Amino acid sequence: MDEPTFGWTEFEEIALGLVEAHPDRDPAGVSFPELRELVEGLPGFSADEDHRVNEQILEAIQSAWLEELADGGDEDRGYHPNNPFR
Repeated sequence: MDEPTFGWTEFEEIALGLVEAHPDRDPAGVSFPELRELVEGLPGFSADEDHRVNEQILEAIQSAWLEELADGGDEDRGYHPNNPFR
């Protein structure tokens, strides 16, 4: 079975991959040229030849990565109250 692929505009998929591949990296400290290399190195990433990457796309990826880290970077996205024992 072939591994599923994703491209430049699948920000959530890229962010999840970056969290898994680089758990100790601070996305805010990654330059856009380095971010491009990190994304291109993700398993399953396949750039569409007709879709060029630009600064806005890299910024969106960086934001999605930061958001994913803020969310805990895990697959469990169910309800989690702030203080369940109040």
